[in-house]
Amino acid sequence: MKLMYFNDYRLGVVKGEQVIDVTSSVQNIPHTGPGNLINGVIERWADVRGTLERAANSGKGLPVTQVKIRPPLPKPANIECMAVNYMEDGTRKAPAPINAFHKSPGCIVGHGDTMVLPDIPSNIFEGEAELGLVIGKHAKNVKAADAMSYIWGYVNFIDGSARGVIPTGNSFYQMKSRATFAPIGPYVVTADEIRDPQKLQVRLWVNGALKQNFNTSDMAHNIPRCIEWMSAIHDLEPGDILATGTNHRGLSAFQDGDTVDLECEGCGRLTIKVRDDLKRTWARETRLEREQKGLKGTTPQLSGKYAGAGSGRAAG
Repeated sequence: MKLMYFNDYRLGVVKGEQVIDVTSSVQNIPHTGPGNLINGVIERWADVRGTLERAANSGKGLPVTQVKIRPPLPKPANIECMAVNYMEDGTRKAPAPINAFHKSPGCIVGHGDTMVLPDIPSNIFEGEAELGLVIGKHAKNVKAADAMSYIWGYVNFIDGSARGVIPTGNSFYQMKSRATFAPIGPYVVTADEIRDPQKLQVRLWVNGALKQNFNTSDMAHNIPRCIEWMSAIHDLEPGDILATGTNHRGLSAFQDGDTVDLECEGCGRLTIKVRDDLKRTWARETRLEREQKGLKGTTPQLSGKYAGAGSGRAAG
């Protein structure tokens, strides 16, 4: 099943090109807003699934193209992102030590929304294509052998990054947790619709040009290991997002006016815009293209405020 928030945060089931409003079917779930409503739906999934299926089968749909799509998980308790979690098409000799960082839930935006680049000195702004896991039940000290049963569903996730912010030795929070730096959507898809999340193609386009194109089979630490490791650090809650990392070789600069599309196989297409009031520019080359030219680091800023201030390093 595919669940979407639309218009004034009505909860809908997506069927083909239609979305059926099922909000009235879940009003008995205690909630104060759309954030903890969907988290409550996920937590009580075994009880509400049949009700939602019946409502979707009997309700009248609206064309998805005629509604305002909202973030499907407006307020998870946690967003955790795996760091350096791909073998980069075999170019890494060994997996990097398992690691992750926290991204604020306040960073979330949805399909059709805009990632806004802040007025800060940054080498480059990038968005990483990632498969997001949606946690389905309270998870604490989960063993890898049991980890897949804790996944309720999956979602497209873009991990926005402002590279090279200062101080460079303590930058993950201010690099990753900027407002609008966690686009997700257009919907969440339940786990039963994804046969093998470890064999999904992930593609990201910038203005129609394919930039990232990799498979989740290239993960350095697989999905069960990620859940095991993360849940040993702190508890995960229903509706939390665990983003599984990216292949960095296709990363390129996000800049003003860009249209970005992400498709994790089976999760639909997430489309966002990019806005930079400073109109800064970078070359359109990817990290791989620079590497093939014998160049190191990220492509330097070409024009606009802060041009020439960065070092071109490619942190994270």
